Amino acid sequence: MTADNTLLADDACYLALKTRDARFDGSFFTGVTSTGIYCRPVCSVKTPKRENCRFFGHAAQAENAGFRPCLRCRPELAPHSVVWSIQDASYILAHQAARLLDESEAWGDEAPSVELLAAKMGISDRHVRRIFEAQFGVSPMQYLQTRRLLTAKQLLADTALPITQVALISGYASVRRFNAAFVQHYGLNPTGLRRQGTTPADQGITVKLGYRPPYDVAAITGFFKKRQIHAIEFVDDRAGSLRMGRTFRVETVGKVHAGWLLASFDPSRCHVALRVSDSLREVLPLVIRRVRAMLDLDADPQAINSVLHHSFPAGDGLRVPGAMDGYELAVRAVLGQQITVAAARTLAQRMVDKLGEPIETPWPGLTRLFPPAAVLAQASGDALGQLGIVRQRQTAIVGIAKAVAEKRVQLHGGADVNATIAALKALPGIGDWTAQYIAMRALRWPDAFPAGDVALHKALGVQGLKNPAKEAEQASQAWKPWRSYAVIRAWSGAMEAAAKTPSATELIAGGARSARAGGRN
Repeated sequence: MTADNTLLADDACYLALKTRDARFDGSFFTGVTSTGIYCRPVCSVKTPKRENCRFFGHAAQAENAGFRPCLRCRPELAPHSVVWSIQDASYILAHQAARLLDESEAWGDEAPSVELLAAKMGISDRHVRRIFEAQFGVSPMQYLQTRRLLTAKQLLADTALPITQVALISGYASVRRFNAAFVQHYGLNPTGLRRQGTTPADQGITVKLGYRPPYDVAAITGFFKKRQIHAIEFVDDRAGSLRMGRTFRVETVGKVHAGWLLASFDPSRCHVALRVSDSLREVLPLVIRRVRAMLDLDADPQAINSVLHHSFPAGDGLRVPGAMDGYELAVRAVLGQQITVAAARTLAQRMVDKLGEPIETPWPGLTRLFPPAAVLAQASGDALGQLGIVRQRQTAIVGIAKAVAEKRVQLHGGADVNATIAALKALPGIGDWTAQYIAMRALRWPDAFPAGDVALHKALGVQGLKNPAKEAEQASQAWKPWRSYAVIRAWSGAMEAAAKTPSATELIAGGARSARAGGRN
């Protein structure tokens, strides 16, 4: 990038900073040379002078330049910058590396290192360092350290966890190393960030999670409400009460953690207030990550809409609903094969009522946990048959449960997408539709596309063609790398909602011609 281009980009950042535009929250950070502090674009402090501002694409770059995080806007609350691209290989590899560093579940019991990162990606550690520093301006370990420190900062500010636990949860092997890193980077002792009056333990922990507008809250709460299973989740989407609650279980390092969470939307402030039970404190960073994925809080609407708006003009605020538990989502996807959403929900309800474990929560609507993988892996055909589940789906459910219980398949955002899809399709009763649906919602792959989906064919207007799956697949090439979002928009009817818009069939035909010609919208 030339100096003139850099200056123009900085001027654009300063304009967004002056207007406190939430659409750019997490897309860049502003370092103020007169204070040594770096802030989010939405920070409420007085706007600094232009000559005192330096702009960074990532918090790690700001910290590497010697800036400390603002205590008012709290950079750790900003939505993450999740970038997907169809550009050159180095660009793609660098962002895959960052994604792996962000996903603690991808590492299991291992401590992240450049060598292990390179091994997971199938390239040399030297190449990882080179492409990472070229893309982000910092080394992989500097990037990881910033993530750890910001996680610790949020835990210190919002919870009453002992410093020792904060250090361990944030990824530090010892309190001494944690204290030294904190003082070195922030010039503060960790205890100096403790807030008075943290939420009492019996009421859970409350943290805030930011997102970029536009965000169609009604659409995503409606999606989950249509599929909610009583006893493990509830959705309250009445006016003035946009919130979702559910139970949650996760196993890490051989220990099982179970509890509840409640997510309440505040559209006026572009954030979600998340309450988490005290029993989940030790895995709070993981819970936060899962909730961000479930509600798709890290999506960049500008990047997505630049590709999809022409074909789906009424869907700019739609997000791809994720899942708190990829295994649970996979089982529910199997139950939904070739039947209606209502019928699939009925089968899932019977499964939870019969095999779900009881749990105590403050919420009358949250009384059970979804059956764990170990239970369904041992379930007999008779037990599942009594729930109304046909034999083919019985085999698929047991197969998925065994694969997850034996850790042969990982269903979270840090998993290798292509390898996981291949592993899923190798299981009995799992076809391309189910694998793509799981990739879209559990693996958080933005380019998943269940080409054989009948509802998708109807929405796109190709159900009457000779090979609708092939026509849909060809047309979808124009929507890369955001085909998961295209699917959600097609299902919602966003193609037909705008006045004077070409018909779905015309759009598909045009997209198919563009794809065949190698063109791209």
